[in-house]
Amino acid sequence: MLSILLPTYNYNITKVATDLHQQAMDQYVDFEIIVMEDGSTLFKDENKTVSDLEFCQYIVLPQNIGRSAIRNRLADTAKYDHLLFMDCDSELGSRNFIQKYLAFCKEDTVVVGGRIYDDNESDPTRSLILTYGRKRERYNRPDMNQNVHKMFMTPNFLIPKSIFNKVRFDETIVGYGHEDTIFGIELQLLDIDFTMIDNPVIHKGLEDNETYIRKTEYALENLYRIYASAKYPILESKSKVLSIFIKTKRYKLHSLIRFTFRLTKPLLLRNLKGLHPNLTFFDFYKLGHLCLIATKK
Repeated sequence: MLSILLPTYNYNITKVATDLHQQAMDQYVDFEIIVMEDGSTLFKDENKTVSDLEFCQYIVLPQNIGRSAIRNRLADTAKYDHLLFMDCDSELGSRNFIQKYLAFCKEDTVVVGGRIYDDNESDPTRSLILTYGRKRERYNRPDMNQNVHKMFMTPNFLIPKSIFNKVRFDETIVGYGHEDTIFGIELQLLDIDFTMIDNPVIHKGLEDNETYIRKTEYALENLYRIYASAKYPILESKSKVLSIFIKTKRYKLHSLIRFTFRLTKPLLLRNLKGLHPNLTFFDFYKLGHLCLIATKK
């Protein structure tokens, strides 16, 4: 019936694994939970206790193989026909989380449950990810099912193994970011649609502002590498910042944007690390950094 797959890196997985196990047991269905450590150095003593749960496996990879490869490895290890992927730094958003997904396990369809942020979380050092997540990653946006291919996210999705094996994650994408964008593109190229449902997980592993900005820069570097490879021509239509960047190059404005970005970067960072980060400033920061990356290549 259902293989629940948790790629894990330096995070305590015990709560979400236990909650998933309890919900699955309550449904009286065939299931397994596979926790796979991707070269982790932290929390392994705590996490190995999930192997004491019935129908649970705990696997430790000695070296980090990356965000794409570990998901492929988990899918290869899974024994059931439907795969439920969840990020390790998540908590279940409802008591019927598993039950909602089971309704789709009789169909050949890809289902994305979405991600939300704890309303009670207000740490000022995490203001940027909280502001961005609450305003830009909402699972219940009005255009949710009209714009699904731009919204594919890996923190929480169900996919038949037969479909996964046609797509798989591109293991040539190393580093941080956009393996989910490419997975969504591959689904579209195979004319495989997916459905967004109201079944979110709660994002708990929140980075502070400094770390979140740095990871955003890493993701932009990955985005540019994928774009420069010319392997995915429709990538431009899936990434707003890349689309704008390409237009600025076409109209020879990227040098001006790069100059302006360098000049205003300290002011932008002051805002983005403050209590009330402006997402328009964040959009410009990403565009400016992308212009800088292009200059160095």
